[in-house]
Amino acid sequence: MSRPLSDQERRKQISIRGIVGAESVAELKRGFNRHLHFTLVKDRNVATPRDYYFALAHTVRDHLVGRWIRTQQYYYEKDPKLGLDMEELEEIEEDAGLGNGGLGRLAACFLDSMATLGLAAYGYGIRYEYGIFNQKIRDGWQVEEADDWLRHGNPWEKARPEYMLPVHFYGRVEHAATGAKWVDTQVVLALPYDTPVPGYLNNTVNTMRLWSARAPNDFNLRDFNVGDYIQAVLDRNLAENISRVLYPNDNFFEGKELRLKQEYFVVAATLQDIIRRFKASKFGSTDSVGIVFDSFPDQVAIQLNDTHPAMAIPELMRIFVDIEKLPWNKAWDITKRTFAYTNHTVLPEALERWPVDLVEKLLPRHLQIIYEINQRHLDHIAFLFPNDVDRLQRMSLIEEGGTKRINMAHLCIVGSHAVNGVAKIHSEIVKTQVFEDFAALEPEKFQNKTNGITPRRWLLLCNPGLAELIAEKIGEDYVRDLSQLTKLHGCVDDDLFIREVAKVKQENKVKFALYLEKEYKVKINPSSMFDVHVKRIHEYKRQLMNCLHIITMYNRIRKDPAKLFVPRTVIIGGKAAPGYHMAKMIIKLINAVAQVVNNDPIVGSKLKVIFLENYRVSLAEKVIPATDLSEQISTAGTEASGTGNMKFMLNGALTIGTMDGANVEMAEEAGEENLFIFGMRVEDVTELDREGYNAQKYYNQLPELKEAVDQIKSGFFSPEEPELFSDVVNMLFHHDRFKVFADYEAYVRCQEKVSELYLNSKAWTKMVIRNIAAAGKFSSDRTIKEYARDIWHVEPSNLKIPPPNEPRDTAEQSTPNGTAA
Repeated sequence: MSRPLSDQERRKQISIRGIVGAESVAELKRGFNRHLHFTLVKDRNVATPRDYYFALAHTVRDHLVGRWIRTQQYYYEKDPKLGLDMEELEEIEEDAGLGNGGLGRLAACFLDSMATLGLAAYGYGIRYEYGIFNQKIRDGWQVEEADDWLRHGNPWEKARPEYMLPVHFYGRVEHAATGAKWVDTQVVLALPYDTPVPGYLNNTVNTMRLWSARAPNDFNLRDFNVGDYIQAVLDRNLAENISRVLYPNDNFFEGKELRLKQEYFVVAATLQDIIRRFKASKFGSTDSVGIVFDSFPDQVAIQLNDTHPAMAIPELMRIFVDIEKLPWNKAWDITKRTFAYTNHTVLPEALERWPVDLVEKLLPRHLQIIYEINQRHLDHIAFLFPNDVDRLQRMSLIEEGGTKRINMAHLCIVGSHAVNGVAKIHSEIVKTQVFEDFAALEPEKFQNKTNGITPRRWLLLCNPGLAELIAEKIGEDYVRDLSQLTKLHGCVDDDLFIREVAKVKQENKVKFALYLEKEYKVKINPSSMFDVHVKRIHEYKRQLMNCLHIITMYNRIRKDPAKLFVPRTVIIGGKAAPGYHMAKMIIKLINAVAQVVNNDPIVGSKLKVIFLENYRVSLAEKVIPATDLSEQISTAGTEASGTGNMKFMLNGALTIGTMDGANVEMAEEAGEENLFIFGMRVEDVTELDREGYNAQKYYNQLPELKEAVDQIKSGFFSPEEPELFSDVVNMLFHHDRFKVFADYEAYVRCQEKVSELYLNSKAWTKMVIRNIAAAGKFSSDRTIKEYARDIWHVEPSNLKIPPPNEPRDTAEQSTPNGTAA
């Protein structure tokens, strides 16, 4: 007789059934045993935990395949107990680190929501062999190691060589009476790998298609008989390097040829795939000339996620004009109605500006098309604003002076029918500052679509205790309609519910404290406030301000050890781009401060500082449910939205933050009194820029700030190298675009209010409940519904596709028209 299931196992069982459906236990077991037997017969006699993981993954994938096929067919026409430690198997699974910072994670949330909403959507990207680097901390410094995430294979994907496509580079352009021809190119093949994306409890399984670069068989071999055959074979790596490694920069543009190759590679393969699917559908009708593309924008919507896929605009024009022989004006009309552009950053150093010379060498025909697009665009501006040369320069796609560059954001705006930011405040900055001229010209084109997160991963999966507690109070429908969380407002004064919410948080903290002690050999007090700041390391995110506060708390404890002090465990984590010197120095400083604080007997357990090594999605799933205080302290006007802030809010953390990004809307939803808001607003930052920011003034006026900075400067935290942090200090005084000193005093005072409230457990938990109740707006389901309605012009579907063992005609309704890519 088997033992009863634990709560954790029961929740996992519910989670698995939500994905694969309610097949019988016996059926799942048979599939699992078959895969495990195959592995053992093939390789060895004794099963390892990895064998169990792959057997389980293949079993789940097999159960998705029938739904996957059934879902694609519909678009085309219109509790198992396995006797395994699920958590152990989850730890074996590699993170697919195929994105930078929050942008890749946002795309994953969007894919989950599109499948759950029954949208006929595809996610396209590159199947990087090496993802975002693994971060090691050695002697306090970040060291990068290759992320060989595919070394054991990936059981979730399926190679689709039958859909392999050619992508062209280099060459030259010939012009003839029949039009332009791109010739003498170098060809690289794009091999697709498909991964199923299951919706929640609706049998829908969408597709994520990632492209891998392959050299054609004759790559560099045509002349091998007069050259070096071995070298020619080795040169195949040059082609396949395109999908070898992800560039690890976040919010910084690096104009490397390989990066441009990657950007064009993904859009060229994707557009061929989309057009193939369109031609094969009933909408791709033909006339005496060929395929009629008039209905293309009615059936296909392509969302450009930042400027990285901007080359899709000239590429689609090349296909329409050069290959399909459409007149320019018709091709341009179809192209504009197909594309929409999402801007994800306002930092000038992040905006892509490709050198004209590089584009001319790599993609000569595309440069000609961009020039033609720009000429017609500028002719239109000149007609509307005669003799306004400055405006023409500001709005041109080509930046003159020095190295001629293509402004990819301008290309995206001109070539799209809709442009959006990702939070209200960000969209306003996009309209009134960053792209002011374009918004004045076409105000109806500019929109806001506030980001969101999927509650399936960021509550049900990572925090099952809280998810179940909420379900007991308001039912389970909130998982698909997060706005129902507002019902929890009625529980704010329910003493039993308050105690249960606090209990779940404490259980999560104890679990995470054990993890920290095991990984970092630091004894953590689980009753201390878990003060968490996890995100990419960047000056604008102001991890330095947090560090100054840690030093201030340390100094206060040292000066008066007997005074009541609310114990804190400050947890900071995130990766710095390998070439970003200042970000790496910030990591070293945090670790140096932690070394002093954690080993000071006077401080003891009152204050601990942990730098989380190799922050990633799987680690976020551990730390976020255990967090008491979420740090969202970027300079107002610099963070486009943020999504970590939403994850913490949903999981019962309170927010200390500036009025920046989505923090503004979180304060609107929960009430500003239920967040710890401090510091300059956007207009204050603008005014300070106008006056001139003087860091020395704050240093002279604030004794605690002066003390902390002097300690860093004097080598208190680096006695063996007193000058170690001179670059950091010099930046703070002379080159700090993000004005850390200006917000320091307000930040420290706000942190005092945080400590005061934390002493009152009941009042703290009531504020937590108000925040959870207000988190419904921040579901990615809501975001995707807005994109679908306002930009893609498709309707989400409540369709529940029948599982493979039922007739196909039992579906409750028809699927929506249109495909979002």
